[in-house]
Amino acid sequence: MDHILSILIFFPALAGLLGFLIDRKAVRSYVTTVATIEFILSLYLWVQFDNNQIGVMQFMEQGSLIPAFGINYILGVDGISLFIVILSTFITLLGVISLPEDTKDMKEMLLTLLFLEMTMVGVFVTLDAILFYLFWELSLVPMLYIIGAWGGPKRVYASVKFFLYTFAGSLIMLVGMLVMAYLYFQATGVWSFSLLEWYRLQLPFDYQLWLFGAFFLGFAIKVPMFPFHTWLPYAHGQAPTVGSVILAAVLLKMGSYGFVRFSLPLYPDASVYFIVPIAILSITMIIYTAMVAYAQKDIKQLVAYSSISHMGVVVLGTFALNPEGITGSIFLMISHGIVSGALFLLVGVIYERRHTKMMEEFGGLATVMPRYALIFGIMMMASVGLPLTIGFVGEFLSLIGFYEVSHILTILAGTAIIVGAIYMLSAYKKMFFGTVTKDENKKLLDLNGREYATLVPLTLLVIFLGVYPKPVLEPVDNSVKAIVSLMHKKALTEEARETIPEIDLSKELR
Repeated sequence: MDHILSILIFFPALAGLLGFLIDRKAVRSYVTTVATIEFILSLYLWVQFDNNQIGVMQFMEQGSLIPAFGINYILGVDGISLFIVILSTFITLLGVISLPEDTKDMKEMLLTLLFLEMTMVGVFVTLDAILFYLFWELSLVPMLYIIGAWGGPKRVYASVKFFLYTFAGSLIMLVGMLVMAYLYFQATGVWSFSLLEWYRLQLPFDYQLWLFGAFFLGFAIKVPMFPFHTWLPYAHGQAPTVGSVILAAVLLKMGSYGFVRFSLPLYPDASVYFIVPIAILSITMIIYTAMVAYAQKDIKQLVAYSSISHMGVVVLGTFALNPEGITGSIFLMISHGIVSGALFLLVGVIYERRHTKMMEEFGGLATVMPRYALIFGIMMMASVGLPLTIGFVGEFLSLIGFYEVSHILTILAGTAIIVGAIYMLSAYKKMFFGTVTKDENKKLLDLNGREYATLVPLTLLVIFLGVYPKPVLEPVDNSVKAIVSLMHKKALTEEARETIPEIDLSKELR
């Protein structure tokens, strides 16, 4: 398993190419097997991962691609990327299983999911900026196809808007990457796009500000942060269920992951300088989209705006610039992926039966679909951050981390939890409580075997990691401390040194 990361990246794509030769009747079993193997391989990373190697990339692979320009094939994972890779393979497997039997062009959809999985894993394990950018851009293609080919009536508009927003942001990010490579060339005399090499470069404050802005736009649009968020509700609203699940659970995490992997360690002084503006944007994003979610009549749109609101907490925790906040934000990425993915799956369950997402069309569902109501209730509670659920851990750590930066701004952000509880409980009351008033709802079937196979594992994770998050938190926290330590060492200004805590990694190892 010396090349486990390369296998994880390219195995789904190669299997997808071979899938064109598979008969349509057998392709679902074939793709499910491929996705299962991929998930097991990602679990192998976790089993072999050494928590004691703080600040070291593991399972490293290196090779030369274009030596003249310093473009290399560099792969590696740490505690930050490990669990996002596992999340990507897990959600892809559940997405494959969740597809209804009557899905139009089932074979094409399944193979598209395999190609999308390749790009997602590639983004999270790549340590060369150009290779990262290639996987980042390639991820747009299968998602554009999924929305455009299997989406709702306005699918073309939604897919084009999704593509234009994210592509424009990534072009600006590419300019920043090229400038970084040039600055590295000026400092050392050689070209390099290696992140590990860039980490050694200490940039003047003015350069940090401009480059931070270039990367920030690319990542902020992907998150998506306010005011760049308008593409996401359209994408969710028109995407098929599996598209919404993967978009919310994994693709949005590319932006928040980029902040931790690129923005913080490369531009520590700029990160400190922009704390307050980014916090204001994040809090606006948290509260505004929570209020918009409350106004929704479409349950899928409510979940979509709720997803944006929770990503605001992720960004806020990231820019706390301390281990508590950043670790909390990464854990919240994982918990948000599990909970939002489950909520979109649950919306898909009821949409398959009634072909409507309007909450007013339901009522009293707890009577006719009690198991569905139970799982929906658990996920709703996890979404609002109920203690002993997975949603509480990440939100609590993120807010505690930012509380060290600003008490007032953290209290404002905390109000979103109250608003979130209001709109989620209100939606649950409309859909599940009371009497069944619509004749169409009286004969609805509860969850079937395929739906249990996708929802039960997510429900167990929500409870288990809410009660005992240590297996995930410990590796993440170790890698975050290495990032924070690197930021402190690279900081130029006294303000940055006071804001970014100094961490003795040798003491952590002991």
